[in-house]
This record gives sequence, C-alpha cells and structure tokens, in this order.
Amino acid sequence: MAERLQKILSRYGLVSRREAERVILAGRVTLNGQVVRELGTKADPDRDRLCLDGVWLGQKPPLVYWLLHKPVGYLCTRSDPEGRPTVYDLLPPAGQALRYVGRLDFGSSGALLLTNDGEWAQRLTHPRHGLRKQYRVVVAGRPTPQTLAQWRSGVVLDGRPCQPATVTVLQQTATETTLQIGLGEGRNRQIRRTGECLGHPVRALHREAIGSLGLGDLPPRCYRVLTAAEVSNL
Repeated sequence: MAERLQKILSRYGLVSRREAERVILAGRVTLNGQVVRELGTKADPDRDRLCLDGVWLGQKPPLVYWLLHKPVGYLCTRSDPEGRPTVYDLLPPAGQALRYVGRLDFGSSGALLLTNDGEWAQRLTHPRHGLRKQYRVVVAGRPTPQTLAQWRSGVVLDGRPCQPATVTVLQQTATETTLQIGLGEGRNRQIRRTGECLGHPVRALHREAIGSLGLGDLPPRCYRVLTAAEVSNL
C-alpha cells in the first residue's frame, strides 16, 4: 500500500516525522533511483526501492516494541561528543535502529520505551494523549504541606503553568523525602526543575511506570519485548 515517504521513514525508526521532512527536502532520499524532494510523494515499501543517503531501506520491517530498564549514567542519545555511555550501548544489534520514546536524563533511571513505529511513538509523546507516567523521586529536605500543594497544582516553568500532578509522600528522614509523582505531561526535566523551583532539589529520580506498563522484575540494563496487549493499552 502506498504511503507518504515521511510516514515510511519514521516507521523504520531512522528519523522522526519532522526529521523525515528535512532529509527529503535536502535531497537525501531516492525513490526507484530518482531523488525526491516533494513532501507529498508516496511509495509502497514492498514494491518500490526507497533509499536514504544511498542505502536501500529494504522491505517494510516488522514493528518492534521494547521496554528498557535504563540505569543511571546513560544518555538518551545515539552518540555523545564527550564519549559518555548511551542507551544504545545496552542494546543488541537488532535494537540499534530503534528510537526511544521520551527521555530520561543522564542521572535518572527507570522505564524507557524503544520502537521503530514512528506513528506509535508520536502518539505516545503528543501532549493531547496525556500518557501518565509514575516516578519515585528523592528530594532534599522535608517539603511542607504548602509546598506539596504547590507541586500538585503545578508551578510555572518557561512562562507556562505545569499541569496538575499527583504527589504522595512515601518516606521522610531528617534530610530528605521520598515522593511518588504522577505526571500527564513530559516537559524537559520537569520534575527536577520543579524541585529546584520549590527549594527541594532532586537527589534521585526513577520512572516506575509508563501508563499501565510497569518495570515489574525487569533488572537494570535489561530489556524485554512488549506483548500486543501492552502495546495497544498504551
């Protein structure tokens, strides 16, 4: 079945839909030997020869959905100019073409989705979808009830108020507090920036679940394949 080139390229997991538009306009894509620059061009991956930077993409790949337990000390990027480890160092050759869905920063751990299904990834990360994520967070100090109420109602970051969050105190010591936080949006370093804003810097951040999908007994540095039911439920 013929589909737009942007959709095909993003499904292969090589680029996002927006990045696909850029590589097409840059003349890096050929269809049956001809350079294509029109964004509305369609192709059938099972019949047409589609190449990116001269490399044939082959027939339509099977869709892959993985859950990785990311440890602290790994970046969500394909390469790092400073030579730091990335999540792709944890994956076998079959996972090198997958893209991560959302991010966890270098100092954070927990559930991270990887896929070559560009449409699925785009849907999960779109603000309208509001996929809820649950975190276990250790912050410095002991937030007051008033501070926790501010966190729940949403502080202002970058001139825009954050959406309301669920915030539950799990444990407190004299110097730090463990919180369980649920978010329906995913701004850049949102939890860490909120903690700083409220005077309680984050000391540890672990994503326990994405929607209905939890890590279970999946060890750090390991991944597993999602079931069809898990994919459709997200």
